[in-house]
Amino acid sequence: MGCDYLKKFEGILFCTDLDGTLYTKDKKVSKENLEAIEYFKKEGGKFTFITGRVHQTSEEIFNTIKPNAPYGCLNGGGIYDGENKKYLWNMLLPKEALELVCEVDKKIPQMGIQVCTKKEVIFSKESAAMEYFRQVTGVPDIRYSYKDVKDPILKVVLGSVVEEEIIEVSKLLNSHPKAKEFDFIRSEKRLYEILPKGANKGLALEKLAEILGISMEKTIAVGDYDNDVSMVKRAGVGFAVSNAVEDVKAAADYITVSNEESAIAKIIDMLDKGEILDGRE
Repeated sequence: MGCDYLKKFEGILFCTDLDGTLYTKDKKVSKENLEAIEYFKKEGGKFTFITGRVHQTSEEIFNTIKPNAPYGCLNGGGIYDGENKKYLWNMLLPKEALELVCEVDKKIPQMGIQVCTKKEVIFSKESAAMEYFRQVTGVPDIRYSYKDVKDPILKVVLGSVVEEEIIEVSKLLNSHPKAKEFDFIRSEKRLYEILPKGANKGLALEKLAEILGISMEKTIAVGDYDNDVSMVKRAGVGFAVSNAVEDVKAAADYITVSNEESAIAKIIDMLDKGEILDGRE
């Protein structure tokens, strides 16, 4: 696909979402994607991911794709150095967020509640969505009340497998008197999150580019769900996989193949052929 000395992707930052984008439905990364990622890195490009996950649940994918740059986590609220195992930047939720959590707990008592800190992921209220989350991520089952959390909070995740309950919690939070002090995002069909004001994947993309000294015009982002809209829109070139929700497709410059068809490899091939950003300096 090219000679080593060309370094044709020097100065380009490629950020992908994980679930529904890089991952197939059985939570695998295709051989084609892995090979394309290695080629992209070999030719001087910076490849990484921006995820809604916390760093505690991102280690497996970090070891699988071996990004050569820090990665974004917490739906854009943090930048984590996987090599040195430390945050380079992060946002925190103000303590008032627990007032919203308490309101949810009181009015929708069946809603699962998860509190994320730098040290641990705490399951404060159990639900089928939280059980599924642990099965998928393998995170330890640490349980105690959100009222007893002492460490600074990075984000709060609310979960239900019932669609109507996710809609109900969205309405409840957005109508809260302190709603304007926070951001809310549906990170997947079972999960609804309370985030620091201004936290989103688009911001994480900007922070990553700044840390790496890369122009935003030389960034590529690809995603599939509501929480990916900001980074797809903000990137120099934004992609939606064909299985993406309509809002992501509307924000994208291009719609590529689905997550089941090695979308990352397809985009890198387009880049290699000069159909998008010309990486040659």
